[in-house]
Amino acid sequence: MATKYVNAVLSEQQGDGSLPVIDGVLGPSAVDIQTLYARHSLLAFDPGFRSTAACKSAITFVDGDKGILLYRGYPIEELAEHSDFVEVAYLLMRGELPTPLQRKNFDEAVGSHNLLHEQVLSFYRGFRRDAHPMAVMVGVVGALSAFYHDVMNIRDANDRQIAATRLVAKMPMIAAASYTYSVGRPQRYPNNKLDYASNFLQMMFGTPNREYIVDPVLARALDVIFILHADHEQNASTSTVRLAASSGANPFACIAAGIASLWGPAHGGANEAVLKMLMEIGSVENIPKAIARAKDKGDAFRLMGFGHRIYKNFDPRSRVIQAQAKKVLAHLGKDDPLLEIAMHLEEIALKDEYFIERKLYPNVDFYSGILLRAMGFPMNMFTAVFAVARTAGWVSHWLELQEESHGIDRPRQIYVGKTLRHYSEKK
Repeated sequence: MATKYVNAVLSEQQGDGSLPVIDGVLGPSAVDIQTLYARHSLLAFDPGFRSTAACKSAITFVDGDKGILLYRGYPIEELAEHSDFVEVAYLLMRGELPTPLQRKNFDEAVGSHNLLHEQVLSFYRGFRRDAHPMAVMVGVVGALSAFYHDVMNIRDANDRQIAATRLVAKMPMIAAASYTYSVGRPQRYPNNKLDYASNFLQMMFGTPNREYIVDPVLARALDVIFILHADHEQNASTSTVRLAASSGANPFACIAAGIASLWGPAHGGANEAVLKMLMEIGSVENIPKAIARAKDKGDAFRLMGFGHRIYKNFDPRSRVIQAQAKKVLAHLGKDDPLLEIAMHLEEIALKDEYFIERKLYPNVDFYSGILLRAMGFPMNMFTAVFAVARTAGWVSHWLELQEESHGIDRPRQIYVGKTLRHYSEKK
């Protein structure tokens, strides 16, 4: 079949064949193709949605060419330095930073919803001890809809805010319990005298037979990790949440769908892949060989943690996470050889024309695994920590979508199968 082409001409005048252009506050404009099929019997073909704006959103802005990430207009670097995760969650969900009274009320709301129903806790015993934490989280979060159906009226703005706050509040206990169950320890309850990150640490690593004293340096590092991972525009898991939400599905089901999407190794599991790669390299002396293998198209080896679908410059989160990794390791008195390998690998790669030409810069996953490992998190919990953080972004997009009126999302396809045939003609 011969390829046909349609010439697109930008014009300021409206005509029969014209399509409007929508301008955002920041970033590229978009051609509004909503009437393309109705008027011209044509579909837009864009596998992977690389050139498709699926929605309008006021939550997060990413400029990959300049290495910019903004939450509601605030640079991620400033939030990581001056804010904390609960304040950032409020910002993402409500649109503005809270006043002192709003922050107090939000803290109280999170504290009142951070416990899990005792029957939910009993669900954990139905999973195998060696189940992946993300498998457990998908099941438990999905099951919450059976316990909190009192706030299932998604048309009610107050119900929506309660459901969103519940999810942000409960996710640390859900994730921590998936770990403690796997190692045979009793599940821990939240302590409302502690902040969000400190609470997660004590639920993860505390034991009933001794007092757990939270290390403030580790708590702050975890809080920064949460901030950096709270949202990232229309990524795979966020798009999954919005797609599910467009059907009118309850918020717990939507977030469970997001967790399932995040579980993929190309998404939330990337920092674990980086750590495994650094272990495979083994020492600084092996870095030149690793780089040579990465350039070899015939070799399956890949340098993980370099490059990003969006960023064609430095991921602004990578420098923040690198600084936290150094700070934590120095505080703990650890000399992690993987950090040394990572820093040397970054230094060599950024001087190599192969990486420079392809704009392969370190992303947030390059150092986050090293930091989480230094803090005592096992590798299978890395993505679960990511899920705790990203819940703030997911519920923010869920809330935003409820204000839209375009109905259920329904992508189209280019059919490449058999033409019409009849059962009576089968041979």
